[in-house]
Amino acid sequence: MTATVLLVCHVNPDGDALGSMLGFGLGLRQLGFAPLATFPAPFELAPPFDALPGRDLLIDPAGAPAAPDLLICFDAASEGRLGELANRLEHAGTSLVLDHHASNTRFGDLPVVEPTAAATSVVAEALLARLGVRLDAAIAECLYVALATDTGSFKFDLTTPAVHELAARLLATGIRPAEISRRLFDSRPFGAMKLYGDVLARAVLEPAEAGGGGLVWSYATLDDLARHGPAAQRAGRADRRASGRRGGGRRVRVQAGRHLGVVGVGAQQGRRGRGPARGRPGRRRAPVGGRVHRVRNAGGGRRVGPLGAVMGAHRNPPR
Repeated sequence: MTATVLLVCHVNPDGDALGSMLGFGLGLRQLGFAPLATFPAPFELAPPFDALPGRDLLIDPAGAPAAPDLLICFDAASEGRLGELANRLEHAGTSLVLDHHASNTRFGDLPVVEPTAAATSVVAEALLARLGVRLDAAIAECLYVALATDTGSFKFDLTTPAVHELAARLLATGIRPAEISRRLFDSRPFGAMKLYGDVLARAVLEPAEAGGGGLVWSYATLDDLARHGPAAQRAGRADRRASGRRGGGRRVRVQAGRHLGVVGVGAQQGRRGRGPARGRPGRRRAPVGGRVHRVRNAGGGRRVGPLGAVMGAHRNPPR
């Protein structure tokens, strides 16, 4: 009798969660297993991940085996991130957790957590290598998408020499990095671009904030989302996933003289916003119906320290 292997990742999966899970699934298939893969509702595979190899492994979470022989979890720091699939953990014969978040609660029977890893895909690739899986182009593309996502296209601090060595091994299979990067970071629906234009047009520079380092903030309204259509809303979710960020939507770099900040662009349900709350940088109060995003001053290409950026959605513009 063939063992039932179920692969799961966190709700609203980003590139690292999906890429690690599908790449690992393809590796298990190479070893003769028939894994199934899923993630909690909403169960949709939207751009830029709808072209990932291994998507044929995906099944609706409602049809996921209730008691798999082996459950492997990817990129989830806690059981709560698995939504309605969390109960599979207690009924699985064995549960293995692959992750790189320092906040991981070490759930599951066999938690393999490496907080110094740049992405869960680093952990997944190391295990595939120990299992004797040969990297092919399909596995490599999934893992490359995962790695590029959680390193911010190889720009974040955890982009170590070992990360570049892994990327080199993946590229050696013949995958096309330019095409992958175009899908991940450079392609957005026209409606989404119009939405970003509206947000940038409202951008406000507060040069005295952050000890004179400056802060740029802006906002999107629910009317903006309605005006620019479902494509803009889907793009916001895709931006969060492609950037590897949980929480707010697309983050936009804004240059104004020597002031460079990163602000979140997103929309939250709620009552009328009241504009940016005053207070000590890094400790700002979110407007009603809004959200606080942590940003960093990147002037001169150097990270100075955390700033507070207020990004909210408002039924009417802040006054």
